[in-house]
Amino acid sequence: MKITIEKIGDVTVATIPGDSLDASNAKEFKCDIAPILEDNGKVLLDMSSLQFVDSSGLGAVLSCLRLLKSKGGDLFLCGMTRPVRTLFELVRLNKIFDIFSTREEAMATLGEQ
Repeated sequence: MKITIEKIGDVTVATIPGDSLDASNAKEFKCDIAPILEDNGKVLLDMSSLQFVDSSGLGAVLSCLRLLKSKGGDLFLCGMTRPVRTLFELVRLNKIFDIFSTREEAMATLGEQ
């Protein structure tokens, strides 16, 4: 999985490639994102290309949050498609994560912190 990384100020934007984050690639995602999480404190996951996330994908994103929180960092999400956003709301993960509609909205807010 080729996660695209962009550094904007103190925020690291990681764009998840592909159209799904599920049991077939969640382990690969966790392996690929781990070094990014280790080296950065404020990470924004751009999920705009994802059309589908299953429980394995949710677990992978939650593990990213746990890892960052354990070292004093934070994880933010942006660009969710309607089906992915609906899933996050259904399982109430929208109460745990800061979710922004667009990358621009996220950067406007996070840049001020």
